[in-house]
Amino acid sequence: MPALELKVNGRDYRVEVDIDTTLLEVLRDKLRITGPKAGCNTGDCGVCSVLLDGTLVRACITNALSVQDRQVTTVEGITVGGDLHPLQKAFHEHYGAQCGFCTPGMILAAKALLDQNPTPTAEEVKEAISGNLCRCTGYVKIVDSIMAASRELAQKEAG
Repeated sequence: MPALELKVNGRDYRVEVDIDTTLLEVLRDKLRITGPKAGCNTGDCGVCSVLLDGTLVRACITNALSVQDRQVTTVEGITVGGDLHPLQKAFHEHYGAQCGFCTPGMILAAKALLDQNPTPTAEEVKEAISGNLCRCTGYVKIVDSIMAASRELAQKEAG
């Protein structure tokens, strides 16, 4: 079996994988990182979303060996010194999550957006999360949460 070396949430890992192993299988089954979920396993629902070198990807359709020596960030990895990231905090405070199944993927889609565009419009937020499905909320509170996090990050930036 080939060896895979990668960095997940700032920590180095080395695991043995089959050539057809997905990144989601590595994260959940080998590393026991449970933020990314298994949903559709076809890349359609977004619950497995992670950041790969800062770019949003679907872990369920990403071959594990393609992430050799790369940086993977899951929702667990965006906390800073044990403090919630403003997106995590906003999802809690603005009721952006109900059952929570889609929340890690939504938060990472939002983080990818805010990293590129710190002050998006509501329409830009909707576009950024359009690949992430939620069956509970109707998306209004999710958009509200992301917009609130954007405002908080802008205030921190302004100092």
